[in-house]
Amino acid sequence: MSPKVSKEHMELRKATILEAAKAVFIEHGYERTTMKLIMDAAKVSRGGLYQYFSNKEVVYETILQEALNRFSKETKDLLEGEVPSYWELLLLCMFGSEQQPDDKMDPMAPSNLEFFITGKHDPRRREYGAMRYNNGLTLYKKVIEQGQKSGEFSIDYDSEIIARTILTFTDGLALGHSILPQETIRLKEQSTLFVVYLKKVLNVSL
Repeated sequence: MSPKVSKEHMELRKATILEAAKAVFIEHGYERTTMKLIMDAAKVSRGGLYQYFSNKEVVYETILQEALNRFSKETKDLLEGEVPSYWELLLLCMFGSEQQPDDKMDPMAPSNLEFFITGKHDPRRREYGAMRYNNGLTLYKKVIEQGQKSGEFSIDYDSEIIARTILTFTDGLALGHSILPQETIRLKEQSTLFVVYLKKVLNVSL
């Protein structure tokens, strides 16, 4: 087997392990997940798992990093392409391709919060948390800034403060969703009201 094929095989195996690990984290949460659970879900031996990841934290950090990389690339492509409506782009960043609130939450959100909150005194996790926050802040701030420059959004409020408000709202929903029943959170209704708030702040007439 050539080195290229061998490398491709290893990358595929690593991706398979990560997909299995994500399912385990979604089901059990960060703290209750073990390397044994990941190993069983991925159907690999102990040696096969530890060949790629030395511990559970490294597995989770890899999942986070890959998500950040995808997010950064998608954001770059969106902002560098033709943008007919910055309002629609903002909704796309917040709610995905449907561009409207629903009752669905990122299934990894509870585990993400658990990872950061339980490790709030760990410098490494704090660094990851700051990176995640700053990536989101940069995205929303750029979209709002460009919308303000184009005249589509009002300039009455600072773009960074609006961006931070969006992050606080979404993280707050994720926290509530991780500890309370979905019907208690009323995710869609809260998100719909938040969209109304953003329309007023940005003076969007749609």
